[in-house]
Formats: sequence, C-alpha cells, structure tokens
Amino acid sequence: MNMTKTHLPKTFHQAVLKWKDTFLPDYEFLLENWDKYFPKDPRFELCAFREMGMCSEIECGEMKGNPKFTRSGDMEANQSSHLLGAIKAQASTEFGSIQQHQLTLARAQEEEEQFWILRMMAEELRHGYQMLHLLMEDDWSAVSEQTGADMVEEILSMKTGSHILGAFNVDFDSFVDNVTFCALIDRVGKYQLSMQRVSAYKPMAESMPQMLREEAFHLAAGVVPLRRWMEKAAQDSVYITTNDMQKALNKWLPRGLEMFGDERGGGTNVRYGLKPMKNAEAQEQYYEEVEKVVRDLNIRYIRARLTELNGSQTEALLDKILDERNTQQSIAWEDLLHLPHMDFFRRRGVPAFKLVGWDGEQYEDVESYLTHLAEHLPDAYRSGRDFKHYVELLTGVHSGELELGQAVRALPSLRRVGGVCPCSRAVRWVAEEPQPKRNP
Repeated sequence: MNMTKTHLPKTFHQAVLKWKDTFLPDYEFLLENWDKYFPKDPRFELCAFREMGMCSEIECGEMKGNPKFTRSGDMEANQSSHLLGAIKAQASTEFGSIQQHQLTLARAQEEEEQFWILRMMAEELRHGYQMLHLLMEDDWSAVSEQTGADMVEEILSMKTGSHILGAFNVDFDSFVDNVTFCALIDRVGKYQLSMQRVSAYKPMAESMPQMLREEAFHLAAGVVPLRRWMEKAAQDSVYITTNDMQKALNKWLPRGLEMFGDERGGGTNVRYGLKPMKNAEAQEQYYEEVEKVVRDLNIRYIRARLTELNGSQTEALLDKILDERNTQQSIAWEDLLHLPHMDFFRRRGVPAFKLVGWDGEQYEDVESYLTHLAEHLPDAYRSGRDFKHYVELLTGVHSGELELGQAVRALPSLRRVGGVCPCSRAVRWVAEEPQPKRNP
C-alpha cells in the first residue's frame, strides 16, 4: 500500500473533534482499550487517507480511456454536480450512522460486541472526515452556491431526521438494530464504495480503498454477532430469538434497497464514469448477497440444533424445509430467517407504497396491510416517528388525497435558524416536516 495522509484545515478539523465529543463521547475510551480488543490492527487515526498508484484512466462511461479528473472544475457541469451530490450524501451517511448507533450502544449484552460497534463508529467518523476533505480541497463554486465551509457546516449540523438518505433517519430501538444495521446497511455502503472506487474523479477513487478495508470490519461487526445469536437461539436462548432478528431484517432491508436509488435510474452516473453499474443491477446483486447471508445464518442454526448432521445433510435439510414450508427433524419453517420480498414495505423506487407483503403477497386495502406490517415489524419501531410518517403517506396515497410522487418526495426539509454549530458561521440546521399538498 502506498497511501498519503492529510488533515482538514485546523478550523474544520477542530469542528469534527467537537462534533465527535457530542455524538461519540466514548471515542477516548475506545483508544484506551484499542490494544485489548484489536491488538493486531493499526491504531485508529482521524485523518484522510488517499491511495496512490491507482488507475489514472476513466474506467467506464462515455469518457472511458480518458485521463481521470483531478479537479471538479475540469468536469462537465452536470457531471460535477452529480459528483458533488454523491460526496455530500456519503458524508451525511457516515455522520448519521454514528448518531443512530449512539442511541443503543450501551445496550449490548457483550462487551466485545460493544467495542466492535464503537470501533465501527470511529471509522465512520473517519469516512465522514474523508468526504469533508474532498469538499474542502477542491473548488465547487461552478456547481454550488455554497462554499466548502458552508457545506461542511451543513453536514455537521444534520441530525437523525434531516440526513439525505432515509435509512439514516430511522432511530435504533435496541442493540439488535446496531448489529443488523451493520450487516445490511453497511453492506450497501460496501457496494457504493466499490462502485466509487472507479470514479472518473481521481480524488474520490483514491479515497475508497482504505474506506473499503474498514468497511469489511463493519460487515463483520454485524454478521458475526448474528451468527452467535442464531446458534444461541437454536439452543432456545430467551435473549435474542430468530423472531427478533427476522423483524429487524424486515425493518432494515427495505431501507437498504432504497439506498441504491430508483431502480430505473443510475444511467447518468454510469455515463459520466462515476459508477460502473446502474441502480437496479447493483440493487439486485446486493439482494442476492443478503440472501446468501441469511442462508448462512440458517445453516448455523440447524447445525447448532442438530449437531449430528454433516455439511451436505444440513444443506439438504434446509432446502427441504424451505421448499415444503413445514417442520423437519424438529425444525420448523418459522424457526428460520427469511428474506423479505424486494417490494415489501418500500417508500422509494418502483415499489413505493405498494401493498406488497413480507412474502410477496398482495393486499387489497391499507387496513389489512397495516395489520400485516404490525405482525412483521418490531413493536418499538412501530411506536416511533418513522413508521407513523410512513403510515400517513401510505394512507394518503391509497385514499387519493396524496399523489404518489408527493409521497415519495416527502422527506424532512431543512431550514436555517440561529444556533451553535462548531463551524465558522455558527449556523445549525433543523428538520421540519413538510405539509404535503392535497388534491382538491
């Protein structure tokens, strides 16, 4: 590896540190115990890494083969605008994730798993720092009225409810969310970072390798505890059951699928050389990968319950249970995890606000669909703001009082008010719920 290491200008580096003190108060505790839990790994450092020696030619799109851009001002205006949007969205997700994880970090049953999540949060801080560095080291004035300082300030002032992507506006309800989020939502992050690794904008591409190395640990921080929980559930543990894990999967997978963008889109990013795949292609690959994760968890459940079975026997038994949807050798279909249908509980993309059930079944009316959702989503989640917002939009769409496009676009809006953001202008941003227009 040939990496360079740089830092934000002092004012903004200090701003990130102040942000960290608010939303990641256990940061110093992590560093104090780093060698205890991660003795073989380099000590964490808050900085921007760039990997040198990567491909210098555009790798996809209409400009394939041309030299990669080192300055946004040399790009086409629309190309630069799309790139800027991606950087800001990526930064928002990194900081937003930390805010979500902090809610339930202390609820972990195992200290080791708690430290895994804490390390993940610190690395997400570094990822956000990396994106802020991209904003600050280039001139974006051709495609944005905001200065780099304003953009940094805006991002650091976002809170849960005002982030760019919906998955980062959902509160965590328990440590099951921390783990499931890593397994599912960080997996989307892996796809996004992998695609951006070939970006026509060289600084973006060079930022990705170290982020991807760290993202691999984030996935493990989700999958490894899930494996342990499945094995314990097979021994009738009362702490975290397969039903708990299933409902968390149902809660987060729809949000993960939506992070790829509308299934009909993505062609512009491919054409501009910013990503190698359209949205639908990446989304389908992601769904297939999660399906393999779920299968692995079920295999581990069966092996823990029926220790006398060998590998091929376990695989065969799982397939038989899934195909026949019954009980085989004391293991019922309901005991296992199942991947929700791709259209289930969606509010973005082609399936937005369709009444598609967890198993792909169609519902005729909103009332029966909501009863179905109540059976398949976590109780604590259904009592929160995000689900309430979804139900209001779903009801409006199917009653004809709200157009589908309005519902899809109904995200929290942002407005400036006086405040105490640690950046230069002391501005903070707050979420304001929009009032959707009603049809006459």
